[in-house]
Amino acid sequence: MAAPKAPLMDAFGKKTKDVALEEAIFTAEVKPHLIHETVIAEASAARRGTSATKSRGLVSGGRAKPWRQKGTGRARAGTTRAAQFTGGGHAFALQPRSYGGKVNRKARKAALRGALAVHASRGSLGLVDAGGFEVPSTKAAAALVAGWGPTLPLVVVAQPDEDTVVRSFRNLERVLVLQPSEVEVGALVWARSLLVTESALARIQEVAK
Repeated sequence: MAAPKAPLMDAFGKKTKDVALEEAIFTAEVKPHLIHETVIAEASAARRGTSATKSRGLVSGGRAKPWRQKGTGRARAGTTRAAQFTGGGHAFALQPRSYGGKVNRKARKAALRGALAVHASRGSLGLVDAGGFEVPSTKAAAALVAGWGPTLPLVVVAQPDEDTVVRSFRNLERVLVLQPSEVEVGALVWARSLLVTESALARIQEVAK
């Protein structure tokens, strides 16, 4: 099998050459169950988990027994702060919690390799020369996207020091700009196309090995 390649484009979206990709990563076996498990774990970990309601023990008042135990014909009650009363506490009250789940490191890396391999196999992965953006220019970024013609939404990955690229793409509609450390499987699955700078590609390949 030939080594996978991705086009390297200039600031106008024109291909200048093909760049060889890491074969062990971009031809890896796609395992849908691992990708699904990782995406669910990432989405769960992103939940804030700050929901909270008061249980009957946290609601103020209700110390006195509302009526005597026997002889009234009503069900016995010891406090008006029980869940069945208006103003009472919640049964099974929500408390702050973490929704994050554990995914083994090998499984997470396999899912990342699989998501990258999907983009490489369907030709939706492109590389951009960060040196072509001497100054931030949303107009130049829009011209690159128009020249390349990717299917949106698009994820752009650039290093933190490639500020001109980040500032050029971040205002485009349906374009998400990330750093290599922020790339998650969920973002790769959401994106229909992936645009990466050369230095960011080296970092992604290092993480995915």
